[in-house]
Amino acid sequence: MTALLKQTRFRIGGMDCASCAAKIDTAVRRLDGVADVSVSVTGASMTVSHGGPLNDDEVLRQVARLGYGIVKADARAGGPTAKAHDHAAHDHEGPDHEGHDHEGHGNEGHDHGGGQQITKEAAGSSHLHSHAEPGQAWWRGRRAALTLACAAALLAAYGIGHLYPATERWVFLAALLVGLVPIARRALMAALAGTPFSIEMLMTIAAVGAVMIGATEEAAAVVVLFLIGELLEGVAAGRARASIQGLADLVPKTALVERGGGTVEVLAEDLAVGDVITVRPGDRIPADGEITEGSSDIDEAPVTGESTPKRKSVGEPVFAGTINSDGVLKVRVTAAASDNTIARVVRLVEEAQEAKAPTERFIDRFSRYYTPGVLAVGTLVAVLPPLVAGGDWNQWIYKGLAILLIGCPCALVISTPAAIAAGLATGARRGLLMKGGAVLEGFRRITAVAFDKTGTLTAGKPVVTDIVAYGRDERSVLALAAALEQGSSHPLAVAILDRAKADKAPVPPALSAKAISGKGVEGSVGGVSIFLGSGPAAGERTDMTQAQRLAIDSLNGQGKTVSVLVADGVLAGLIAMRDEPRPDAAAGIAALKAEGIRAVMLTGDNRRTAEAIAASLGIEARAELLPQDKQRMIGELQREGLTVAKVGDGINDAPALAAADIGIAMGGGTDVALETADAAILHGRVTDVVRMVRLSRAVMANIGQNITVALGLKAVFLVTTVLGITGLWPAILADTGATVLVTANAMRLLRWRG
Repeated sequence: MTALLKQTRFRIGGMDCASCAAKIDTAVRRLDGVADVSVSVTGASMTVSHGGPLNDDEVLRQVARLGYGIVKADARAGGPTAKAHDHAAHDHEGPDHEGHDHEGHGNEGHDHGGGQQITKEAAGSSHLHSHAEPGQAWWRGRRAALTLACAAALLAAYGIGHLYPATERWVFLAALLVGLVPIARRALMAALAGTPFSIEMLMTIAAVGAVMIGATEEAAAVVVLFLIGELLEGVAAGRARASIQGLADLVPKTALVERGGGTVEVLAEDLAVGDVITVRPGDRIPADGEITEGSSDIDEAPVTGESTPKRKSVGEPVFAGTINSDGVLKVRVTAAASDNTIARVVRLVEEAQEAKAPTERFIDRFSRYYTPGVLAVGTLVAVLPPLVAGGDWNQWIYKGLAILLIGCPCALVISTPAAIAAGLATGARRGLLMKGGAVLEGFRRITAVAFDKTGTLTAGKPVVTDIVAYGRDERSVLALAAALEQGSSHPLAVAILDRAKADKAPVPPALSAKAISGKGVEGSVGGVSIFLGSGPAAGERTDMTQAQRLAIDSLNGQGKTVSVLVADGVLAGLIAMRDEPRPDAAAGIAALKAEGIRAVMLTGDNRRTAEAIAASLGIEARAELLPQDKQRMIGELQREGLTVAKVGDGINDAPALAAADIGIAMGGGTDVALETADAAILHGRVTDVVRMVRLSRAVMANIGQNITVALGLKAVFLVTTVLGITGLWPAILADTGATVLVTANAMRLLRWRG
């Protein structure tokens, strides 16, 4: 039997670094019934997996004790009844936290491996009950107030100490306590919850030790610097959070919906599938939908990054958050607010940010031993020289305390998740969706990409590519063919009608038009008997010259379907159609090759068509494959030692997507493809595959830089401290500086363009 695990989602306030997340993770794991915990700093969220009923109040109390705001709402079935805890002595509130909350979605029975099934209880839309008000500026938060108070107390201590030297030690001690008491309280709560070696504990030990050896003034200054560092971390974490939240904020709050013959303004979140909304020029579109009336240029840049507006008309899809440029549109809503494209992206990114990347898991394991190790080294530095070599106790204790501050693991621990979160967010804003850090890391190792043809490398619908006229002009051939095809929904008929519309060819009425099974369609246009159909069927109705037969064979050889037009028993023209490659397909394949990545096309289409498309794109082709054949081909590539990504858009691609090292669903793909895939290209650009690879490489390079900065600064200051060159102030500056540098470096990824 499989164990049924439920998931309950919480929102956390004031969690600004990976050390915060680690403390919360450890504390919640200690509770009865908790099977697993995933915490996202960037998403400001926590998901708890549990076998039986979860005591929500215990979770809320456990996290609130650590000094964080927390809220949990019931699943949607029960309504969004919010529960919240806000600890009275709360001092860890993030200055940047804005109370944003997204609605989670359940995936009943979705298998997460290990024989355990997961169901989700989602946190509904409710604001965090904490000290940070929604939209509150970071400088008005509780942490900013604490930092300001501590800094003011330190300045006052300098002034009073200068005027009354006898009171100097005591006024600096009072200034120290303003900041140290809240820090020490957090250290104690973290220790009781299972994290004895927290940054707050190291800070508390160092400050108390400094007081004991008479360095009270320096201890007070170090506490102020520590609080400033935390404040800066909070600001940086807020930027990362705002990056993906900004995507959700693209959707307007209200919509104009048609009701009872008129138009009324309603909340966008209240729109139902099937509602018809009016979108005025210049307005953002409030929901995913399909145009039912009007045409306009749609600016998709906010969502897709595409700089050129697209002309869209009746029957074409539009996305929430995009901008209607110049025409009034009527749009039928096709997805509720909680399930539109942007909401799905935000939800998947949040879930992805909770899934740790391999490098992040390694750094977490390393830091568990690193911090106790630093404590041990600091103790040895403080104790051994006086005991063994008769060194000055105060001098060596001072050095030992400085080493404790240098050894704070914040910069190291944040080095990976900050870059991963920024990479996932910047990818999502450009339509590159990856389901977690492991997938993002995996892209850099890709050495081969297997593409489906239809709907992936090609647009997924035939278009007219050639018109060959005999005895009349091309426009006349197109008009006669379109006349017969009026009203037909066959893909080839739609291609001919679309071309006639694009070329503004007149389409006369056809009389007695009828389909002839397996051959074509015939009728009368302007008194002329017309037949449009396959080459063999046309050959039964007219004599073709050798040149005409060769023309048909040539077009067929290019993988094109040829419809032959016969007028009054005489061959009047040829219309060739093909599902053409996407405009950027050739550039996308070339870019992969330039990166040293092999490209292969796997398709169920006939060999001739596949080879014609492959030749135009410069890609290897494997044709006439069933779904299981595509899966087998992926296995063969892997046995050649290649790391394979598979790109597809349909149900028939699902087995191969699952078999590949990374499965990528192409934009507009089926839900089955999106569920099976590890990543998704939301906007159907073939060049986005290589952009994912480049983003992965950029993120991993950023992580390398971060780890180098984090460990390099510590190594330098460790040596200078032992040599007596630097003391407590530079030590805390090294830690705070490294953390801020690492976070700022990771935030550079938010400006990545690929």
